[in-house]
Amino acid sequence: MDVAESVTDLGRARSGDDAPAGGPPAPGPHARGPWPIAGAVTALLLLLANRYGYHRDELYFLLCGRHLDWGYVDQGPLVPALARLIDTVAPGSLVALRTPSALIGGGCVLLVAAIARELGAGRGAQTFAAFLAGTSGLVLATGHLLSTTTVDMLVWLAVALFAVRVLRTGDPRWALGIGLTLGVGMLNKLLPALLAVGLVAGVAIAGPRRLLRDRWVLAAAGVAVLLAAPTLIWQAAHGFPQLSVAAAIADGDSSYSGRIDALTLQFVIISPYAVPIWIAGLVALLRRPAWRPYRALAWAWLVVVAVVLLAGGKGYYDAPLLLVLAATGAVLTVAWAGRGTATLKRGLLVLGALLFVAPNGVLLLPTLPADRLPGFVTAVNYDAGETIGWPAFADSVAAVHRALPEPQRQRAVILTANYGEAGAIARYGPTRGLPAAYSGHNSMADFGRPPADADVVIAVGWERPDRLREWFTDVTLAGRVDQRVEVDNDENGGPIWLCTGLRRPWAEIWQTEVRHAG
Repeated sequence: MDVAESVTDLGRARSGDDAPAGGPPAPGPHARGPWPIAGAVTALLLLLANRYGYHRDELYFLLCGRHLDWGYVDQGPLVPALARLIDTVAPGSLVALRTPSALIGGGCVLLVAAIARELGAGRGAQTFAAFLAGTSGLVLATGHLLSTTTVDMLVWLAVALFAVRVLRTGDPRWALGIGLTLGVGMLNKLLPALLAVGLVAGVAIAGPRRLLRDRWVLAAAGVAVLLAAPTLIWQAAHGFPQLSVAAAIADGDSSYSGRIDALTLQFVIISPYAVPIWIAGLVALLRRPAWRPYRALAWAWLVVVAVVLLAGGKGYYDAPLLLVLAATGAVLTVAWAGRGTATLKRGLLVLGALLFVAPNGVLLLPTLPADRLPGFVTAVNYDAGETIGWPAFADSVAAVHRALPEPQRQRAVILTANYGEAGAIARYGPTRGLPAAYSGHNSMADFGRPPADADVVIAVGWERPDRLREWFTDVTLAGRVDQRVEVDNDENGGPIWLCTGLRRPWAEIWQTEVRHAG
């Protein structure tokens, strides 16, 4: 797309129509096109929900659901409560567990189309915006798994829609929708507070600044704080442990973290195809006279992405705002494709979609056989590898446990390096006769430590035994994880250690040495 051409012509083009003088374009007509796209996205996600297996985070959410609280080290109570509810209604059903995410994926497609409509998009531009969202890596990857990121995506897009309504109509009462959504969203994670910071900064920079002192906006802020109060109080009472997790992420102790990765992700998380589209949308929000009321949205993204990069956060934190920019760019793209050599331009759009959008289905969804998953898939999509092989992982640990002499077997417990491994033992261990699994990872440390007399430990997840030797006098290699497929993940082929001779009581080392965040 010729961005310069589009932006130059933006002041008078609204999908081919002149913008009304003295204000932003009126909303476009209601379009039916986004609905089949949203339905297809949800149906596809449900169809593929049962392939591969649980993600490590899903196993963790199920464990957190057994220990319901108003907060956790790395999240709020919303997703664990949802996981517990679903597992109570449909125990062991992966399709049921992922159904909310599939519905959210389709819902986000409709939200992106609705944002485009608010900006004046016609039916074609709304449908194109829905297409961009429905084929985006963000919607497909997060819609496939039950995740806090999935809920964040819904929250950010809903807030963006309410914000566009406020900016378009000048009616601050829509801000109550922002406050309500932010408050509920912060029961999931505190990350929506970053969106609030971005929006406030955007309004302070680009206006209308009167909103910053409007009573409805202040009331909305109060609603958000009131709804988020239980998890905020929990975090304050526990010393805001999410800050420790954020620091670990900034140090690169997590997937998709690090400033270079975060910057790179901006250009692939929707799709490379969408990059010129959302860049055009960003430029237009900053320069198009008819869209000046929405300029705060452009600045909101710029502020949020700057915070993410400076703080070393994960690159997908700001991704929902990229979908907002893509919705904006969709209006321009459809207008551009309808001018001049329309057939050629539309052909280029279709060709680009085939070349750059179709691969998302292979890379981000479980479409390929798990036992023949190419290495480039897990290289691009780390989470794919973390949904494969958990039953076989439990089998590997069970083989070590069965080989123990009876006296040791009766005293043995399992110590895992991360919460996913502990969740896998909790899910698959009982049918294999395995003892309880413990971990110091994030909130797992608060779910209990091994009994005082547990001096025989099967430790898994540690590549090197150095740390284990600080806690035990004897650490020997007892086996290796065999997930029975060639997949590159954090567990496959890893060592399983047999540890005996506890040097100090668990009560002394659990919170200060075993506990870790990341």
